[in-house]
Amino acid sequence: MTDQNWADVDDYFTGALLSPDPVLDDALADSAAAGLPRIAVAPNQGKLLNLLARQAGARSILEIGTLGGYSTIWLARALPAGGKLVTCEYEPKHAEVAKANLARAGFGEDVVDIRVGAALDTLPTLTGPFDFIFVDADKNNLGNYVRAVLDLSRPGTTIVVDNVVRAGRVVDAGSTDPDVLGVREMVGVLAAEPRLDATAVQTVGTKGHDGFVLALVR
Repeated sequence: MTDQNWADVDDYFTGALLSPDPVLDDALADSAAAGLPRIAVAPNQGKLLNLLARQAGARSILEIGTLGGYSTIWLARALPAGGKLVTCEYEPKHAEVAKANLARAGFGEDVVDIRVGAALDTLPTLTGPFDFIFVDADKNNLGNYVRAVLDLSRPGTTIVVDNVVRAGRVVDAGSTDPDVLGVREMVGVLAAEPRLDATAVQTVGTKGHDGFVLALVR
């Protein structure tokens, strides 16, 4: 199969299983118009995050890497009444775009708290535990993020880490790519941490050859 085949399959399932959603479409369009990188999760991946958070019964969600708020909207929609989501974004411009997109989706600051700045500085200031954690930020720091979010977790917390396959380059033990090194460091943390039970799944689709980690805090 080719990348186009992968994208066509994604489009087929998305068209069949996801309803048209102007709010999410507008979030992507406005993010692109503002010059944000086109690296948001795919629609079917956003729905997966939503389903996982709902299955976890999450009332409190932590996201690292807001971008334009596309994945944030998917996650916020999984919250029950009274639920709360905290999302960490390094770039102030991204945070402003996300704030507008979230407001249009019906999520104000009473539901979604956007924290601007380096996540490794923000995380120690947060009060957990969180029920569901999504990590989708700079890959060179993935090991540090997993270590940090453990302190904001409880037994039963679900952790999802995105973009861990790096188009297959993750298997290159001699790589000097900081993103590959960050993923491999994180895998070492997962393997050595007795509080975590984890697996990784490869994916192909509109975002090419990629994958994610799914972990559960024991």
